[in-house]
Amino acid sequence: MKKVYCFLVLVVCCMGAIASYGQYKQKEYEKYPLQKIFPRQSFDSVAAKNALAEGAVTIDGIAFTRPKNSLGFKAPLAERIKANHITVTLFPYTPYFEEWYNLKEKEENVRKNKIVYMDSIAYRYRLYCETNSRGEFSFPKMKAGKYILMGTLPWSSSGYYNKYTGSGYGSYGGQVNYYQRQYYSVSHSDFLLRVVEIEPGKQRVKVRLK
Repeated sequence: MKKVYCFLVLVVCCMGAIASYGQYKQKEYEKYPLQKIFPRQSFDSVAAKNALAEGAVTIDGIAFTRPKNSLGFKAPLAERIKANHITVTLFPYTPYFEEWYNLKEKEENVRKNKIVYMDSIAYRYRLYCETNSRGEFSFPKMKAGKYILMGTLPWSSSGYYNKYTGSGYGSYGGQVNYYQRQYYSVSHSDFLLRVVEIEPGKQRVKVRLK
């Protein structure tokens, strides 16, 4: 009798587990499903390799951003936020990367999850360096030509507000509201992207990546 009882308990538990798990799982709702955009033309590895061949020019740069105003635009007179030890990546400005750059500028919409990607093989043809704490970076031994520079700069903003905590009565009988100062911090991330051109005969070029 005990064996039959244990068997029934086991069957009921298994049926309950199956019922709770469900036969199908509904996909989570996404207001903006991820839309991946790639350059349409094929990648030319030979052209990219030749563009990154060693030269005699040094690219000296500084990477920074500025806080945005209430309208969502960077305030031109605000203090610079320096790119403290971030990675700056350089791509050659071949037709493939040129199309990728134009798509980034015109088609990408991060808020709507519309993201521009590049081929994984194309991504290998790049140079990169790390900025110092002042946002300074350099790419030595470059050839004359055009290049794409990019980087992601994380930063944070802080502030405070007065939080209502209750009310009471003052010494003269009037109602008094009480507030407590609350501090907060908001994380941001700015994507930095620009094209730089090195003219023939130059030995050093200064750029601002912002």
